[in-house]
Amino acid sequence: MRVFTVSGQQVKDALSLPRTLPENGFVWIACSRTFFEIEQMQVQLTLQALTGHSLLDLHVSDLLNSQLPSRFDLTSYYDVLVFRRLASASPEAVTTEAPGLRKLKVKLSGPPALRRVDTSPIGFAIFDRVLLTVHPEDCAIREAYGTRLMSAHSSSPLGKESADDRSAGARGIPVSPADMMLRMVSQVVDVYLELRRDLTRQLDHWQAELINPDTRFNNWSALLEARLSLHHLDEICEDQRSAMQNWTESLNAWAPPSVIHLMKEHEILKVRSRDVLEHIDRVVHHVRRLEQSIETAVQIHFNAQSNRTNETMRTLTSVTAIFLPLNLIAAIFGMNFEVIPLLHDTAGFWWAIGSMSLIAFTLAWIFWRKRYWARSGK
Repeated sequence: MRVFTVSGQQVKDALSLPRTLPENGFVWIACSRTFFEIEQMQVQLTLQALTGHSLLDLHVSDLLNSQLPSRFDLTSYYDVLVFRRLASASPEAVTTEAPGLRKLKVKLSGPPALRRVDTSPIGFAIFDRVLLTVHPEDCAIREAYGTRLMSAHSSSPLGKESADDRSAGARGIPVSPADMMLRMVSQVVDVYLELRRDLTRQLDHWQAELINPDTRFNNWSALLEARLSLHHLDEICEDQRSAMQNWTESLNAWAPPSVIHLMKEHEILKVRSRDVLEHIDRVVHHVRRLEQSIETAVQIHFNAQSNRTNETMRTLTSVTAIFLPLNLIAAIFGMNFEVIPLLHDTAGFWWAIGSMSLIAFTLAWIFWRKRYWARSGK
């Protein structure tokens, strides 16, 4: 568990739960799912002391559920957002840990690019001046943003306006729990965007193998698993987009603030929300484009196979057509009749061979002129 107290440009990192709020700022309580499950009562009492309200049992269950899809819910006192992150995992296996049990290794399947990732939810409980986040064990997002927050504090001169006050980017120190939540969600989505390069490289390699006529593609099981993984990733991103759209609608329903700096903060939240939605849309568009590319490559592969089969059958048919009249001549001269023209002639054999060769070369020339022997380019 980590606790950060943000007051203006001041950021303090503590290891214990606070009892009071800063004068002008908010508190970020970041804990693991295991810690939240064990110390649930202590966290609830802290929220009650800081905000006057505690989490509902249903929302506690949502935050503890490691299989929950991305979703958004709200009450009169706080909002709850569950957002599935994309975390790097071992190519061979990932480790799962349950309370009281030793670590278990679970073998991952699928293409190499998708075997290196794992999805798990991060829960956000957003109060007016408190942000509670529930992360998986060893969550890189929590540690990375905690480090970024302390780095922004050390680089921001006291009494001066932060660069983030004029930007909707991820720099500077957040001004509210909602602002910090959007920054962390944006960082999660950026990890999805970084995955596109590996996915594109892997699937482009398979497409080249599928289309190349000189190779025999046998990796159909991995290709099927890739399609299933991309479909699953598409569903995850759709849930993320739905959750962020619900959050944006809730944000638009807030009462317009009357103070100028609060109006500015409200506009920054809207800008960040639209930016996160735009990034999610980019991920969804890319995943669907990859699915379509796989489908197109498979269709091209089977069309090429069918075309090569047709070319082979056309060649065999042409050869058969050439030998049909030759077989006919051989069959006629093989009949058991006493009188057959040229049968007892000393030059009969050479006349038969010459006529058969002439017929064969004539048919071959005709088939060549009609491009029956031509093969399509690679």
